Amino acid sequence: MKQGKNKVAPPLVEPTYLPTKDLYFDGQNPRLVEAGASEDQQEILRILWREFAVDEIALSIAANGYFPYETLIVTEENGRYVVIEGNRRLAAVRLLCDPDLRKKVGATDLPRITEQAKKELENLPAIICKREDIWQHVGFKHVNGPQEWTSYSKACYIANVHNKFGIQLDDIARNIGDQHSTVKRLYRAWMVLKQGDDAGQFKMKDGYRKHFSFSHLYTGLDYPGVQNFLGISKENNYDKKRPIRRGNLKQLGELCLWLYGSRSKEIKPVIRSQNPDLRILDEVLISKDATAALRKGLPLTVARDIGKGDELLFREALVAAKQSLQEARGKLLTGYRGESDLLKMAEEINALADNIYKDMLGSKDQHITKKRG
Repeated sequence: MKQGKNKVAPPLVEPTYLPTKDLYFDGQNPRLVEAGASEDQQEILRILWREFAVDEIALSIAANGYFPYETLIVTEENGRYVVIEGNRRLAAVRLLCDPDLRKKVGATDLPRITEQAKKELENLPAIICKREDIWQHVGFKHVNGPQEWTSYSKACYIANVHNKFGIQLDDIARNIGDQHSTVKRLYRAWMVLKQGDDAGQFKMKDGYRKHFSFSHLYTGLDYPGVQNFLGISKENNYDKKRPIRRGNLKQLGELCLWLYGSRSKEIKPVIRSQNPDLRILDEVLISKDATAALRKGLPLTVARDIGKGDELLFREALVAAKQSLQEARGKLLTGYRGESDLLKMAEEINALADNIYKDMLGSKDQHITKKRG
């Protein structure tokens, strides 16, 4: 582990001061990819301002200047200096120095800074390196470190490091201090999502809700019902580029529709929140009858009950009734003050329980007679 931690540290080199006007935002940044950004620099700036709290950094720079130890990490690509780490800082500087940009992105409430302050921001400290030389530092910081990204952004980054740089998943996990197979599970979920997109089974942009809950898929792929539905075994190789067999791609499309819905088809997802809906969906997918009910459009809980069958539901209902009555009896001395409506309710419960008991005895006798016959 000690060796791995040493690898995570950023390069120990003196920063170079680069002209701010020559710096470009990184369209490959996983958080920007998740937000739907393209390579268009003004669009990226607008997204950074709208979604990533650039105002906090801008206010700090306006009040205190740019701290020289806040070094940007930059790579040279296609004749440009692209900022790998520090896009929010670059956005803050750009907006403070350019009133026209502030108007374009709606950042009109930022303070004005002096011409001298603008001059001091004409060049920013940067370390120039290749993406493949800095992946450990970025991965530790944002995947398993102090400034964590969302699960989607983490998965995107891990996939880039593995697929583009050829770094093994075990090596990625070791270098960023992952001891819980998080790297492998995130990569598998990312490749499943990509496979669904490539096969035309699901488009992330078509999700019913604006926010894409990647963690639904990432978590669900560990559940036995989901694994069986998609044909993924527990021993599945996490390193597969196509984790789902061709014959199960239709099921993948169905699963994504249940997880995320479809804006174009005006279909809401059946998963409203990961807990408890994702577990309920897993129960449904274990049962063929319950899955068929879900395919017909029945509610998630109804489909689950169909899968359980009346015998199990009856048993669960009796157990729940007994527990509730035991709890009520425990509260009787301190919770009942002679209210007539409560006494009447208890009378109705008593009659209902007596009827259920008599019906059960009658049903039992019928079963005995059938067996003898």
